[in-house]
Amino acid sequence: MILRVLADAVVFMHFGFVLFVGFGGFLVLGWPRVAWAHVPATMWGVVVELGDLTCPLTPLENWLRAHGDQGCADGFVEHYLAAVLYPAALTRDEQLALGVLVLVVNVLIYSQVIRRRRPV
Repeated sequence: MILRVLADAVVFMHFGFVLFVGFGGFLVLGWPRVAWAHVPATMWGVVVELGDLTCPLTPLENWLRAHGDQGCADGFVEHYLAAVLYPAALTRDEQLALGVLVLVVNVLIYSQVIRRRRPV
């Protein structure tokens, strides 16, 4: 039971990280200091997507699920959130497109942040 709870916690953490990478730039528009956490997180996210790498949270979650309670059916977290994080039909081209999209959106947002901070 405890391993299942830990696996769910890892999925929530992973999902939150993915949301932060994708949308954290919008937080930076209002709170520029968030950039200190967002820039490295986004760099990691883009490298993982473009490099076809596996995030360390994925094997951790898989290990926790494999060693947890085998008798339980998929719960909400495993069924819905994990499906968003690990889409079965995601092709390599779609993965590359997602990486490029995250990069482009964040470059545009940070361009705006830099423009705002420059003295006129």
